[in-house]
Amino acid sequence: MKITIIAGARPNFMKIAPILRAIEAAQAQGKRIFYRLVYTGTKDDTSLDASLFADLNMKAPDVYLGVCKDNPTELTAGIMIAFERELAENPAHVVLVVDDLTSTMSCAIVAKKQNIKVAHLVAGTRSFDMSMPKEINRMITDGLSDYLFTAGMVANRNLNQAGTENENVYYVGNILVDTIRYNRNRLIRPVWFNVLGLKKQSYILLTINRHALLNNKLILKILLQTIIEKANGMPIVAPLHNYVSNVIKELSIKVPNLHILPTQSYLSFGYLANKAKAIITDSGNVAEEATFLGIPCITLNTYAEHPETWRVGTNELVGEDPLALASAMDILMKGEWKQGILPEQWDGRTADRIVQILLG
Repeated sequence: MKITIIAGARPNFMKIAPILRAIEAAQAQGKRIFYRLVYTGTKDDTSLDASLFADLNMKAPDVYLGVCKDNPTELTAGIMIAFERELAENPAHVVLVVDDLTSTMSCAIVAKKQNIKVAHLVAGTRSFDMSMPKEINRMITDGLSDYLFTAGMVANRNLNQAGTENENVYYVGNILVDTIRYNRNRLIRPVWFNVLGLKKQSYILLTINRHALLNNKLILKILLQTIIEKANGMPIVAPLHNYVSNVIKELSIKVPNLHILPTQSYLSFGYLANKAKAIITDSGNVAEEATFLGIPCITLNTYAEHPETWRVGTNELVGEDPLALASAMDILMKGEWKQGILPEQWDGRTADRIVQILLG
């Protein structure tokens, strides 16, 4: 069996790495299964830091399609044309796509038009907001897929309500947990950790990425001021992309306990998450990792790809509401945060289940 695996952005690799290890383990057992890893972007993509593949203990992509467009329509068309050429030169039995990116949808369409089976990793997530391009990507990809690999029962219900055939839906668990479990003993303490005087479980880790939040500078400033006030002097460690740190600098927020840093390698960021008192984020992936690690998490969003993080995990959604954020931080700083549990099947065996299903 030949499987072509698609990555369209840096976070995809965190979910692909366990699949590659599971395939290689199956090969070692004599199974005839092979993979080809395709990145739809360029080889010099700055988001793919030099340490990424070493951190994840995986090989680099076999091919870079080299498509980089700001216009979504041009990006879709460019990926489809390039991927059609890739499949013609390197045929596959299954194309595995991840998450809800433009690359996910584009490659699924090309594969299906060539009568190749499509496997969707992290299927069934929904925001029910059709103004979100990712929601359209999800719906189209799920509608085309022959294998829909879900992380929770909420995703299963979403697919069932959309009329998806039950025999195509596989509840395999959260692939991101495979990665953080595998790497938990490989995490690396950043060299600057002691320089800042940080102590384990005595700092707040802050991440912000959502453009919708960054574009609302008034709300962003109020949220940051709330975090600073409620932290009561506790260090706030914020490894941020340049475009985020530039926005925050424009807000003229300067306090000694807010440490704005460059983005960190995967293993260094994992260390910061694992040793934090709490995490404040707008990232669903970070909230999922927090639930696995048992770290209190406050999400600056009203939506989570996997509701399990707040239904049974350590996460709470506060949206962009300063009062809800302040209330959550009061509970946090009093040491009264809820005790989360791991959702079912979030056990680090997701990739093994997926490969077994594909092998039939």
